[in-house]
Amino acid sequence: MFNRVILIGNLTKDPEVRYTPSGNAVTTISIAVNSRYKQGDDAKEEVLFIDASVFGKQAEACGQYLAKGRPVLIEGRLRERRWEYEGQKKSKMEVLANNVRFLSKKEGSSSSAPSGSHADGPPPDEITDLEPF
Repeated sequence: MFNRVILIGNLTKDPEVRYTPSGNAVTTISIAVNSRYKQGDDAKEEVLFIDASVFGKQAEACGQYLAKGRPVLIEGRLRERRWEYEGQKKSKMEVLANNVRFLSKKEGSSSSAPSGSHADGPPPDEITDLEPF
């Protein structure tokens, strides 16, 4: 079986960083993914809202550098969460991210850090927990 998803969208809210009892970072990010398609002579737009969970060093970087409205590319796998609420079964699809890439706000914008960013310098383009060495 193959389960892989790649999404590009804008954050709908600021990242939420939490830590497990063992001290590992877990960040939840929510993105809106826009799709355009033609229906007859009309152009339609569809928005899909997706939550993603990010772990480890990536989670910390997302919490430090990302904010609502920022575009990102997320690679990972889909997971379905199921629960019961007031007697009704509920479910939700989410992405377990293994790669998050920070994208520029608009084409042609400068690559410097956005105003109000941390003094640590501009955010990295990509953070992964997979180190080649």
